[in-house]
Amino acid sequence: MSRKPRNFQANYTYHITTRCNNREFNLRRGWCREVIIYTLQKALKKYDLVIYGLCIMSNHVHYMMASEKPQEWPNIMHFINWYTAMCFNRMLNRTGHFWEQRYYSTGFSTEDFQRALNTLRYIHANPKTANMRSSFFYEFSNYGTYAQLTDDGLTQWHPGFLALSNSLDECAKKYRQFCQRYQATAKPNRNSAWGNKLLAGVKQEKPPIAQHSLPCLENAQEDPSEIAEIAKHFVAANRFAPSHFL
Repeated sequence: MSRKPRNFQANYTYHITTRCNNREFNLRRGWCREVIIYTLQKALKKYDLVIYGLCIMSNHVHYMMASEKPQEWPNIMHFINWYTAMCFNRMLNRTGHFWEQRYYSTGFSTEDFQRALNTLRYIHANPKTANMRSSFFYEFSNYGTYAQLTDDGLTQWHPGFLALSNSLDECAKKYRQFCQRYQATAKPNRNSAWGNKLLAGVKQEKPPIAQHSLPCLENAQEDPSEIAEIAKHFVAANRFAPSHFL
């Protein structure tokens, strides 16, 4: 049975999620996350694209993005997933699909400010919900650009955020308060019981993790120092900085 075609529209914002194949935790390495940030920077230069929200978790990535050329969405997502998969397979010495073949996407009118804020909050809450952080601040999400009004060189504020108040400081304050009211809902357990008796007693081994440093791209045109520099700017802008609240 064929899959339903995606219906991307102009003046729409999209929440897109890509997940590692077999739900493997291949993104827990910091340099993998740096490559994603670098790839998004390349995509911004290549396509008519705006990134409003971003959170890179250990085995999946959340994006909130918009484009006024909806016909380009297939090319945008193909480029992001293909480019990162190519890099990761070389760096991790692996083959085959890196991402699940079908990414999740849902869209809403860019003028639906409440939906936009709810989606942003959900994305930014991921590290805290997963007990990776005790607060919303996380180096590989752009919560800091909203909460601290910093420029990470990659993302922009959504119009729904800017509509919270007439001043940017008040917008940031209201968004921080909005996030603090977030209550995560429990997700259903997706594990299947099929085969439990058949496989009882069978030892399941995890494949060894190949450790490779970023210079694995020595034969590519990309300069690893440039990748690290772009990521460093993003991380610095989104890391908790107490001076912003003095």
